[in-house]
Amino acid sequence: MDQPIRPAQTIDLAIGGMTCASCVSRVEKTLGKVPGVQSVAVNLATESAHLLADSGTSVESLTAAVARAGYTAELRAQARPQSHRREKLELIAAVALSAPLFASMLIPLPGGLALALATLMQFWLGARFYIAGFKALRARTGNMDVLVALGTTAAYGLSLWDFATTGPLYFESSAAIITFIRLGKFLESRVKREAASAITGLNSLRPALAHVPGRGDVAVQSLIPGDEVELRAGERVPADGVILSGISSLDESPLTGESLPVARAPGEHLLAGALNLDGVLRLRVTSHAGESFLDRIARLIEAAQASKARVQHLADRVAAVFVPVVMVIAALTFLGWLLHGASLAIAIINAVSVLVIACPCALGLATPAAILAGTGAAAKRGILLRNADAIEAAAQVNMVVFDKTGTLTSGQPHLTDIPFLRGISVERALDIAAALAASDTHPLSAALRRPSPPQAEAVRAMPGRGVEGIVAGQRYILGSGALIADAGGTVPELATTATLSYLARANGTCLAAFAFADTLRPGARAAIERLKAMGIGVQLLSGDREAAAQAVGQELGIEQVIAHATPEQKIAAIHALRAAGKITAMVGDGINDAPALAAASLGMAMGQGADAAIEAADISLLRPDLSLVPEALALSRQTWRVLWQGLFWAMIYNLIGIPAAALGLLSPTIAGAAMAASSVCVVANALRLRKWRQK
Repeated sequence: MDQPIRPAQTIDLAIGGMTCASCVSRVEKTLGKVPGVQSVAVNLATESAHLLADSGTSVESLTAAVARAGYTAELRAQARPQSHRREKLELIAAVALSAPLFASMLIPLPGGLALALATLMQFWLGARFYIAGFKALRARTGNMDVLVALGTTAAYGLSLWDFATTGPLYFESSAAIITFIRLGKFLESRVKREAASAITGLNSLRPALAHVPGRGDVAVQSLIPGDEVELRAGERVPADGVILSGISSLDESPLTGESLPVARAPGEHLLAGALNLDGVLRLRVTSHAGESFLDRIARLIEAAQASKARVQHLADRVAAVFVPVVMVIAALTFLGWLLHGASLAIAIINAVSVLVIACPCALGLATPAAILAGTGAAAKRGILLRNADAIEAAAQVNMVVFDKTGTLTSGQPHLTDIPFLRGISVERALDIAAALAASDTHPLSAALRRPSPPQAEAVRAMPGRGVEGIVAGQRYILGSGALIADAGGTVPELATTATLSYLARANGTCLAAFAFADTLRPGARAAIERLKAMGIGVQLLSGDREAAAQAVGQELGIEQVIAHATPEQKIAAIHALRAAGKITAMVGDGINDAPALAAASLGMAMGQGADAAIEAADISLLRPDLSLVPEALALSRQTWRVLWQGLFWAMIYNLIGIPAAALGLLSPTIAGAAMAASSVCVVANALRLRKWRQK
């Protein structure tokens, strides 16, 4: 018997206490076992968990499961920002206490003072490792804290024994491990916060209050569609809305990446978070609290930063067995040195070095840190990367297919001529066309609209072909030549490269032809040339007539042009490219081209806030600027390179570091410093993406 389909919900949790990739694996397994959880992705860099669960799954059951595993969890929306003041003060204390112990390697320190300083380090500043390590062992797992707790305890215990027997002391080793690891975690947290600044910056754009005439200043969260808001110079737009009165320039750069101010006038749409630079505006709110363009961008960026690349699953599998394997290697190192004739102290010190240097932090941070930085850098440029898979696909694209109207061109054609008329006046033809076009969304229909057109009845749109309806008791069709031919008619042969639309009776008898002109988007040719310089092929795939499509292709230097393509034919063309081994990106407006966007290896939607553009595509370009296409692909390539660099160095670090420690080539002090440095280097390398510029 089939199981009933249960509605699902998404839940985002803030996870506390994770320190390495092993922690990520443990939390994922724990949450995955909670009844009702369908999928879970835990991210070390953002310290979060994104879950898809049955609607009846309670947050309490999830947080309780995480607590039993030794970590903390709460809804991200309710989580308070972490204060790093205590972490900073404890790091200062660790440096102050360990400095005399480091100096004792050059200037002898009284044994009693060394013991006191080391004890404070071990059981005050090192207590967190014992607590977290105990929780991990209680949950029958291992993590970085277990390795650090074992290593520092062994070094401290050996020095304590030597102190009692007047032997050489190694207190500086345990103190150095704790200090360097705390320093590494502090720096790691700092660079992670910097990498996540895209979300912080977006949230800071949202004003707390809005001025509503007659009500005064009210909380932005209380605004509802229909409310009217007065916006003064220097204030940010509190919610998405339409300008009722006033003219002003607005800075929309944090939202769309557009560097220059944009002039806005009555009837135009404003985005929440945009900065009003000069005039006074009155606008009508069109979005509920939490549903503005700004909110949708923030949610999608957070989802992208929390997503996992497929390669991360390999790292997760390695991390799941990493700690037990390291503990075995440390035990073998200890026994090997003893059997080799070394002293107990040397055997313990070398085993401690293995435990300390083998932390899987860098392994767990390599992928999420790159994705975190890459998506943040893209968002600041007006490029919205949907998830890690989009980055991977974009990094491998070798063919870009462009729609014409609204993508390579402005998408706002205007009527230039009526080159053909038969048995009908110009005014009558325009009236009928305007009646049919009144409710159609195609750009050509918009160019045919007139004030107070006749009423059309039984209007039916035919995507990619045209529209039909009844005007004054007669049925007419308006659209492409193919639509007229299918109705049994023929279209006149006209010597023009303009885009043509035809008006005909229902039986296909052509009455008029309308010629339209469209303009190329600024920078279109430069974008095509940049793609070719990157070794990426370019194709034009248009539903427009052959002459118009070829004219655009010739002007832009695009050799491969396919015209007269219906939505189904566009999908077939995309499938043909993929079958030929091309990793294809489709660039369209995100609405008319949604099927082709979905069929491509990568869908890139151009637009500014349309739900279809943002929700349907793998990458959304938040302003109609074609230079963003090669920039998005180049940034994705660089992000993917940085991701693999992080994984490579994390793996190589352990492959070289563990044998070196086992052979006695690394002291615990150096091992602790190297372990801390590895995580910082991986995250800092990813952080370079924030300053990336296309060459």
